[in-house]
Amino acid sequence: QVQLVESGGGLVQAGGSLRLSCAASGRTFSSYTLGWFRQAPGKEREFVAGISWRGGSTSYADSVKGRFTISRDNAKNTVYLQMNSLKPEDTAVYYCAARWGTGVLVTAQSYDYWGQGTQVTVSS
Repeated sequence: QVQLVESGGGLVQAGGSLRLSCAASGRTFSSYTLGWFRQAPGKEREFVAGISWRGGSTSYADSVKGRFTISRDNAKNTVYLQMNSLKPEDTAVYYCAARWGTGVLVTAQSYDYWGQGTQVTVSS
């Protein structure tokens, strides 16, 4: 069982940066692949970024490549999402998710545990 708690969301102007954190409970944190998803009003939840259990493999949505960076610190049971050059279209609730296993998958149904979400709002 893994519990996830996101933090770091907020209001930022276009071009600005935010760093999201997701703190996880559970002693087997390092055995989970982690992902960040987001959901804007009226839209489907979409994959943003994912990182394998040892951090050796990452994957990004095309819309955030070159702007966002996912990382993890297994000693702190925390995964991060550094978001730079933010755009108004990045506005959404951002969710942290975890799945048992090594593969970074991009579908929400592949993940077993979810955080409560943190709001990111980018003003133009």
